[in-house]
Amino acid sequence: MFTLAQETRDDGWEVEALYDTCFAPGRQALSSYRLREGVAPIAALCVVARDESGHMGGAIRYWPVCVGGSRALLLGPVAVHPTAQGEGLGGALIRDTLARAEAMGEARVMLVGDAPYYARFGFALLAGVEMPPPTNPERVLGVALRPGAWDGVTGVVEAARNG
Repeated sequence: MFTLAQETRDDGWEVEALYDTCFAPGRQALSSYRLREGVAPIAALCVVARDESGHMGGAIRYWPVCVGGSRALLLGPVAVHPTAQGEGLGGALIRDTLARAEAMGEARVMLVGDAPYYARFGFALLAGVEMPPPTNPERVLGVALRPGAWDGVTGVVEAARNG
């Protein structure tokens, strides 16, 4: 059983170690990482999952971005430790944080990922939304937290400042 809680400053090194375990070397060269440089994640949406022994089983973070001048949240990375994969922990982290974002009044969330996996959470292809290269446009997905929140929102994804 895992408990979800907002990430604390003390969790930072452990979250980074988890990301290193779960993702290929060079992950920080991806275009999504360039959008995060010099921008603080949205603390209220950075969540960790710990088991009853206190071991970190998963983590998720969100970052502010702008798409054609409109605010959006960039979900990611989300990671589940290999020993906890297949137990629904990644889904629990995504559902929990999407609900938190909606309760905070956020309108839209985007990510770069596999459509078949993320469709279960309401994510769909974002036509006209351009991540910095070399991102495959077929992997740029979004979900509206308010009806119509992505309607007419197109353009290049750029880093945003918190606020």
